[in-house]
Amino acid sequence: MEKNFGTIEVQSFIDGERFSPYQWVILILCFLVVAADGFDTAAVGFIAPSLIGDWGITRAALGPVMSAALVGLGIGALAAGPAADRIGRKAVLALSVFFFGVWSLASAQASSIETLTAWRFLTGLGLGAAMPNAVTLMSEYAPARIRAVVVNTMFCGFSVGLSIGGLCAAWLIPHFGWQSVLVAGGLGPIVLTVLLLFLLPESAQFMVVRKRSAQHIARVLRRISNDSRLAEGAGVTFIAADTHTAGADKSALGLIVSRPYRFGTSMLWLAYFMGLLIFYLLTNWLPTLFKDAGFSAERAALTTSLFPLGGILGNLCLGWVMDKANPRRVNACAYVFAAVLVLTIGRGVADQFWLAVLIFLTGTAVTSAVTSMSALAASFYPTRSRATGVAWMLGIGRMGAVAGAMTGGLLMSMGLQFGAVFTLLAIPAIVAALALGALSRRDASPEASELDHEVGVPAE
Repeated sequence: MEKNFGTIEVQSFIDGERFSPYQWVILILCFLVVAADGFDTAAVGFIAPSLIGDWGITRAALGPVMSAALVGLGIGALAAGPAADRIGRKAVLALSVFFFGVWSLASAQASSIETLTAWRFLTGLGLGAAMPNAVTLMSEYAPARIRAVVVNTMFCGFSVGLSIGGLCAAWLIPHFGWQSVLVAGGLGPIVLTVLLLFLLPESAQFMVVRKRSAQHIARVLRRISNDSRLAEGAGVTFIAADTHTAGADKSALGLIVSRPYRFGTSMLWLAYFMGLLIFYLLTNWLPTLFKDAGFSAERAALTTSLFPLGGILGNLCLGWVMDKANPRRVNACAYVFAAVLVLTIGRGVADQFWLAVLIFLTGTAVTSAVTSMSALAASFYPTRSRATGVAWMLGIGRMGAVAGAMTGGLLMSMGLQFGAVFTLLAIPAIVAALALGALSRRDASPEASELDHEVGVPAE
């Protein structure tokens, strides 16, 4: 007679184990997905000067190409979340990486601005679908005690992808032309797709919720732990316990906007929207602001480069602190710090060295605050709607990216000076901080607590 080993709650099991070599493999694969995302997202920026020269077009004509992928990113994120909560994180992630790889290769064959715009939009769909599923899968395999720092470490891949893209473009374009950058941005994801299919597991929590075979779940968890309860043929039941589970009859999308989640969802969307507004306004317009302030072109470019440079260090530090304290309050404090920094810069800093330091710190605060929003969203939603919750926050946030680029242009057209623009940026930073503060207070109230919900998968 088969011995019954009782039940294993998957997330608690993962939380109680060390971060195993297998979880490192998952982290590396998700890191590579985000790095490929960073490379392809910035590809058009790398090849823009060559396109202007080869095709004889104006800088303004590249506007639709620059925005096409961004629009695709938003749509891809909105569509990918519900799909991943229905068919699985791994399948949608692998498909999206393959998709943006193929369309990046197609973009290399474009012979007109209209064709390139269309192909970049399709590339953006895949890019938008990849990011939320990498976040969701990684968060579901990371122990709670280090989840924020693990997810933020994964996001460092985006900065690495941007850097590699710039280095590759500098070497490839003179030797092989601008098309070679898009070819590299396509071949890499296609090779990565093969690795994902063979090495990446499906989320154990997702498999429990979808009532997949207990033997299959045990096989995956055995690669994390040698717990005897996971032995072949052991009579064990796997469960997934998620809080805030009112509305069990709703779709994943319906759940994240249902009454128990509606307030939190709106606050996450608002904070992420405001964060991306600041990030993209500064990313797009800092060189112009510095030049208008009297900087040389070289000095403007050098000082601007300090803004994203602080992101890697900020991601790791903020993730570590979030794992030690209330993560929503920690992230709210990061936005407050960003507000203080932009106000300081707005009041005028005469010394260029200290201005560079403040720009670096602003990039550290803004980038880490925006990046850490994904970890907050992943921890806020239950398993059956987690991918949708993360994806929709990322998708809605892309509107903030567009708003940031457009707002910067509007402020430039109004003739606002360097200090005034930075001072105004304190407003969205404070709004984001207030949104996360309100979410933290709401979750601390007695009305916010819900009964745990368990879904069992008995061994056959």
